Amino acid sequence: MQTLFDQKVHQDVLKRVHMLTESATPKWGKMNVSQMVKHCQLPLLVAIGKMELTEKINPIKKLALKLYKPIMYNDKPWPESVTTPKDFVVNGAYNFEEEKAQLIRTINEFHAKALNMHWPKHPYFGNFSTDQWGKMQYKHLDHHLRQFGV
Repeated sequence: MQTLFDQKVHQDVLKRVHMLTESATPKWGKMNVSQMVKHCQLPLLVAIGKMELTEKINPIKKLALKLYKPIMYNDKPWPESVTTPKDFVVNGAYNFEEEKAQLIRTINEFHAKALNMHWPKHPYFGNFSTDQWGKMQYKHLDHHLRQFGV
């Protein structure tokens, strides 16, 4: 599985983000391209400790999520119909160019933490290693970049 901490993968993801245009249409899902670039920032912000999730998870759902955890960073792409957690749902209008530029800055900030040994505990899944964070963030970005054909 590729990781966002690999320099070549990082550069490839940035190249794909730069290829996005305001007129891009999704192959699946409900978000437009401006909403998608905003949405893609949020898991990165959680990883770097700049966003806390507010959705309360009951103990039964938390147990189910622990079983789901390896899917977050394994070698298989996420299915098109993967459910979006409430804290990551993005509605409304956003400035595409501003959000795209912010996504690039956030990707770069995350990538710069490759040697980080003190990751925040994920409120849904618990602890992730540096390797798992890198794979999971790549997998999420790849999912949405494929959604918009780049």
